[in-house]
Amino acid sequence: MTDRLNTEGLRYAQAVAETKSFSAAARAYGVTQPALSNGIAKLEERLGERLFDRSPRGVTPTAFGSRILPLIERAVSALDAVAAEARRLTEPGEQKIRLGLSPLVSQSLVGRVFSMVRELPQPRDLVLREANMQDLREDLAAGRLDLILIPAVAAMPRFEHRVVDVERIVVVTPDLEEGGGSGPIEFAEAGKEQFILVPDACGLTTFTTQLFQAHEMPLRAYPGEAASYQVLEEWTKLGLGSALFPRSKLSSPDVPHRPLLDEGREVEISFEAVWNADSPLAADLLRLADSLAASR
Repeated sequence: MTDRLNTEGLRYAQAVAETKSFSAAARAYGVTQPALSNGIAKLEERLGERLFDRSPRGVTPTAFGSRILPLIERAVSALDAVAAEARRLTEPGEQKIRLGLSPLVSQSLVGRVFSMVRELPQPRDLVLREANMQDLREDLAAGRLDLILIPAVAAMPRFEHRVVDVERIVVVTPDLEEGGGSGPIEFAEAGKEQFILVPDACGLTTFTTQLFQAHEMPLRAYPGEAASYQVLEEWTKLGLGSALFPRSKLSSPDVPHRPLLDEGREVEISFEAVWNADSPLAADLLRLADSLAASR
């Protein structure tokens, strides 16, 4: 075994060990499951044994994997530490926090971030970037972003997490009258409708799919996709189907909507701050995330 081990394969193996799922690990790294499986297969070929057993009960380490995976975890952590220390030494005077946002994040949460950044022990500028979930995860892993705010719908192994906001989910349906909302509706009833979805980039479609899966109900999806939340609203008016929204994403409080309940409890979507514990800004990022969590 004289060839060098592929770093990507090591990271994939660590992600599977943490999530106990090939599909969850692939989502965390923003790659397809076949690409992740292929990377691990090449690593196993170099190592000479399989690292994981797959069964209907899930993914478990083999006896060989149980010995090797802790070494892989330490190796990946050491590589990340090298990159973090290099950034610390080459950017000692860095004064900005690069913040990535899912389009689903509310403006009120962004406003809270701006306010709390000013209260950090060392004043910093806040540089915002809005992008889809996959790009945000990749940029955080590559060190191009310091912190991301995203819906808490997908695992991100090796990163620090704090839930910093929770929003109520509402249903926009074709049969509501203009001028505002109506009474709450139970998911068991609302879930019977056809739903219009957006491309699975901001986290809303992932949340909607997971919600139906958790209730073991089939999701009747409209065959097309809306490009934006405004288009979702417009298409519901045309009678093409219903749509789920965080309430803050309604274009106006007058848009007809109904609060969504699950056995009497409001259905909510959580948003989390995610960052690298090895970041040179880790202390400030932790302080910022804890402040946001305490104020939600």
